Amino acid sequence: MPNSEIILIGGAGKTGGRIAERLTRKDLNFRFASRSTARPFDWAKPADWSATLIGARSAYVSFQPDLVVSWAADAIGALASTAVDCGLTHIVLLSGRGEEGAQRAEEALKASGIGYTILRASWFCQNFSEGVFAEPVAAGELALPAGAVKEPFIDAGDIADAAVAALTDPRHIGKTYELTGPRALTFREAVAEIAAACGRNIAYQQISMAEFKEGLHAAGLPKDMIDLLEELFTQVLDGRNSLVGSGVAEMLGHPARDFADYACGAAANGTWRI
Repeated sequence: MPNSEIILIGGAGKTGGRIAERLTRKDLNFRFASRSTARPFDWAKPADWSATLIGARSAYVSFQPDLVVSWAADAIGALASTAVDCGLTHIVLLSGRGEEGAQRAEEALKASGIGYTILRASWFCQNFSEGVFAEPVAAGELALPAGAVKEPFIDAGDIADAAVAALTDPRHIGKTYELTGPRALTFREAVAEIAAACGRNIAYQQISMAEFKEGLHAAGLPKDMIDLLEELFTQVLDGRNSLVGSGVAEMLGHPARDFADYACGAAANGTWRI
């Protein structure tokens, strides 16, 4: 019997959980692979990957902690080679826009010879509601080292829809898509839209990188995570990614979800309620 499963590497995070919901509705066979699953997957233990991948036909890969880290490209290349040996024919990689490390990882995936689809996503809308920014937004003030640079924030639901399309439609094999929201906003503008959706005052303060790192350290974040956030706010958030991409429309046939719609939906669900 040929391999039949779809494997979701990275667990039920912002995208993995949403992809799982969509695959369930389509009655498609899938399983998660993370450090906590019955057949575990750990990026630090490549010798164990074969036992986890065997039986799958395709995989969605969300790399942790981020493709900007120095060892990401080697890990993605090794994973792709192992996947080929295990009989997988297709990998859908969640990548980042304008990240040199992500581009190296994409090339490593292509070099393996496996069928691929690359989804280059902008910053997630859900970072404000499910990620590191959620608590300060709910508390009434978000302070970041980001000023006038704009980012076309994308809804994680659009990424999940795109990933499911890639996993189930062979027309997407061998293609790279730029997934963004329909308009670019500064972080200050994004917070203002969240405040409007909530009907309350939420402030945005631009701070220096030194102040930002000091606050993260005081909050107990590990050094590697602080270094990662510093790289994301300096290398990636410098204007190179402000242009709106067309990947959502190309893959799904409709515009990406607007940030205001995301904010209204999250507010209605009580996300930032005090």
